[in-house]
Amino acid sequence: MTVVRVACERAVATLTLDAPANRNALSAVLVAELARALTECGEDDGVRAVVLTHTGNTFCAGADLRDPPPPDALVGLLRQLVALPKPVVARVEGHVRAGGLGLLGACDLAVAGPAATFAFTEVRIGVAPAVISLPLLPRCDPRALARHYLTGERFDAAEAVRTGLLTAAADDVDAALAPLLDGLRRSSPQGLAATKALLTAKVLEAFDRDAAELTALSARLFSSGEAREGMTAFLERRDPAWVV
Repeated sequence: MTVVRVACERAVATLTLDAPANRNALSAVLVAELARALTECGEDDGVRAVVLTHTGNTFCAGADLRDPPPPDALVGLLRQLVALPKPVVARVEGHVRAGGLGLLGACDLAVAGPAATFAFTEVRIGVAPAVISLPLLPRCDPRALARHYLTGERFDAAEAVRTGLLTAAADDVDAALAPLLDGLRRSSPQGLAATKALLTAKVLEAFDRDAAELTALSARLFSSGEAREGMTAFLERRDPAWVV
């Protein structure tokens, strides 16, 4: 059963994360299917832009703790989103957590509705937002990101706009997306590709410079005793041992 649905209308491909029972968590299967769909969009001359959206009440809950993707696969997916020569637009009407914020940060434009909430929950299970920092650190406000990285607290779409995670927050997501998609449809493929390359150059520099180090950091943290306790506590719906 596929967990990424693909549709195309008027040169815009919509990729829908469709694993609501798993809160669209980043499983090995979802990461592989999304990477494959992005490759197909990149090779299709009829696709001008890509919309990344979801079913259910969660855009993406972060890494699937029961079936995590290989770290290199997640790095590859995030880099693919950034490097794709076509704009990628996130359409969010639900919750985004941990690794899901990496997907969001790798998109070029992002709009979320009033039901959307956000949180970097890594610190609460004993790890760090290491790999997802590759697209996020070059694009987001450092002070705002420090607060959300260090506390793991939940925040809303308006704060996500201020942080730099979102382009806009709107009561009607599709109405807010309409002028963005219209603008992309009116733009030349060559112009879009060259302009996106200008905008993403420093983000791709971060991938080339830091990906190996941050992947190693993530692996080291996830294999630690604190992370095992944190993940076990999360799955058992209890506080980990360090909570005071």
